[in-house]
Amino acid sequence: MFEYSVLSILVATVLGFIAGCNLTWTSPEFGYLNSTDTGPFNGTLTDAQTSWISGVMSLGAALGPFIFGYLAEKIGRKWTILTVSMPFVISSVLCAFSRVVEEFYVARFITGISIGGTFTILPMYVGEMSLDEHRGVLGSVMNVFLCFGLLFTYVVGALVSKVLIFNLILASLTIAFFVLFLFMGVETPHYYVMKNKHDLAKGALLRIRKQSDQETEKELDHIRTIIEGEEQGNLLDIFRNKGSVKAFIIGSGLVFFQQASGINAVLFFAQNIFQDAGSTLKANYCSMIIGAVQFGTSFITPLVSNLFGRKTLLILSGVGMCLSESVLGIYDILKDSDADKVSSLSFLPIISLVLYIITYNVGYGPLPWAIVAEIFPSSIRSAAGSLVTFICWITSFFITKWFKELSQDLGQGQCFLGFAVFSLVAAAFVQFFVIETKGKTLKEIQDDLNN
Repeated sequence: MFEYSVLSILVATVLGFIAGCNLTWTSPEFGYLNSTDTGPFNGTLTDAQTSWISGVMSLGAALGPFIFGYLAEKIGRKWTILTVSMPFVISSVLCAFSRVVEEFYVARFITGISIGGTFTILPMYVGEMSLDEHRGVLGSVMNVFLCFGLLFTYVVGALVSKVLIFNLILASLTIAFFVLFLFMGVETPHYYVMKNKHDLAKGALLRIRKQSDQETEKELDHIRTIIEGEEQGNLLDIFRNKGSVKAFIIGSGLVFFQQASGINAVLFFAQNIFQDAGSTLKANYCSMIIGAVQFGTSFITPLVSNLFGRKTLLILSGVGMCLSESVLGIYDILKDSDADKVSSLSFLPIISLVLYIITYNVGYGPLPWAIVAEIFPSSIRSAAGSLVTFICWITSFFITKWFKELSQDLGQGQCFLGFAVFSLVAAAFVQFFVIETKGKTLKEIQDDLNN
């Protein structure tokens, strides 16, 4: 029987599923919003408005880390996770009943706040609740739940044509998560020690670990040693220590390249990409295939992250994304110049993006967040995690806001070749800047960063 900490982590990462459902909301819903039968806009929704509905979510996600990073220090990790879920409910209800585009801007901005909070608090929670030997696997489980959420929206969002009904389904799922985690979730011992609540920290350890009182006291002393040896820091403290600066470069670089590979452009505009590429399969079926592949391959990383190491998987991921996006980019350019040249290769768009999703999901999808949870000392973990997540979502905003317009002005193929270049640079960044964290304690990682 596994430890209760694993169960608590698994329940917490259901929030990743909720975030995934909301991330890909635009792909099936844009068509229904603009339909005369299913949506409020009756074909009047413009490309500029759809780009803002997509992009404003990333702006909210850039703000969310600072709100929920602060709350994580004030009210604890458990109650922050519960608080993160509430804006998801509000935004889903707003999307269900909104009738003007400005209301959707507000709703998607609120969605983004929760998504930014999710990517801040969940890695923190998993990192503090996990045993060292389980941390890599459990850190990747968030990606499994996230990908299941993406698939859920691609499939259910496409099948449920009524905007109101689909959004009420999302709101109901979020409320169910809130109730489940309220009763099954446990506060982290690290938080209790930070607040000098040592009896509560011991009680939490006894609940989440299958170990003797002596082993519990030993782990509690270890947590005390780590935390009491560090003063609580702020954003500026990230840049006052060699190891912290190095950790920030690694964390921010990883999430920047994660977004610069074009992942959110693919997820948000999957149906449009396949339509523009001239795929012979219906666009919504292609999106479902992409979602299914992403969910299926999300199980690979938890199994291999401790076997091959983070660096190896990230380098392979960057090279694989580069190759697959290069193929799609060249195909699109050839199609735009002379469609007859590639008429027999209409299967290439779906094949290319399937390979892109597979290679993204074995490395650059889950591992940046697992590494961010490992490389910062506890004194600045919340502040640093918030800043890294801010960088991630600001990058996402520029890509998702301008992807459609750049695709029209420059060409979709040129955009994907640009993503391919960033993916290749991402592999080089890992080789020269990222340290290996596989199998190391949090203290050993700090020693590596400071040496």
